[in-house]
Amino acid sequence: MVKANLVSMSVEALLQLHDDIGNLLSQKASQLQNQLAALGDGGLAAAAANSGGRRRTSKMKSRKVAPKYRNPKNRSETWAGRGRMPLWLAAEIKKGRKLEAFGI
Repeated sequence: MVKANLVSMSVEALLQLHDDIGNLLSQKASQLQNQLAALGDGGLAAAAANSGGRRRTSKMKSRKVAPKYRNPKNRSETWAGRGRMPLWLAAEIKKGRKLEAFGI
């Protein structure tokens, strides 16, 4: 490859170089995808193409979990033991009560 002096190049020449590099990179990417498909990547390339670049989410993310702890003062307040501890439970534990005392 010829080493170009980027500082002395015109704006049009730099834009053309930019376009050429982008085209070359997309050609290389498609070649790599074809090579992965030929190797039998287990469907990873197809899954990535179908997901649209989105991250995979956990199957457990939207599932409800049965509550494990209940506020004795307000029976409607419960906690499943996941995520941040509720304020009512944190206050009771700070007073010296044990977590097991609130178990359902």
